[in-house]
Amino acid sequence: MANDQGYRIGDAADRSGVSAANIRYYEKEGLVAPQARSDNSYRIYSDADVHRLRFIRLCRAMDMSLDEVRTLLALDLRSKADCDAACVALDSHLGHVRERLRELRSLEKDLIALRDCCDGTDAQCHIIETLHARADRQPLASARPTRAARHV
Repeated sequence: MANDQGYRIGDAADRSGVSAANIRYYEKEGLVAPQARSDNSYRIYSDADVHRLRFIRLCRAMDMSLDEVRTLLALDLRSKADCDAACVALDSHLGHVRERLRELRSLEKDLIALRDCCDGTDAQCHIIETLHARADRQPLASARPTRAARHV
């Protein structure tokens, strides 16, 4: 319900496209803070808060991490130094996206090769057979090399 004082969380969610649960999470993460609370302790969001939520939603839709979003939120759009910092942040994110694209292309090739294992004419499925063989070759969990953490 909108009024002169602002919006309750459900209205802010409707106006921003961010779910109420995500708004609460972003508050917990320090990305947004409602400007006030009503007499009955409801969070009250301003138009600026709704804009900030839209900004966060847009950045998340571009697969940015919360840290990247936090960095961009801290920048001033009128500052030349902050413009440079925004470029650095975006260049870094592009690097993550390009790495993920390489991973996805490799996965695509692997899936195509796996699919080519079977044309459905044999008595048994060679796709499932190949997956079982790969599972048998997997190292034990304790001996598994650590994998780099995902970006997002």
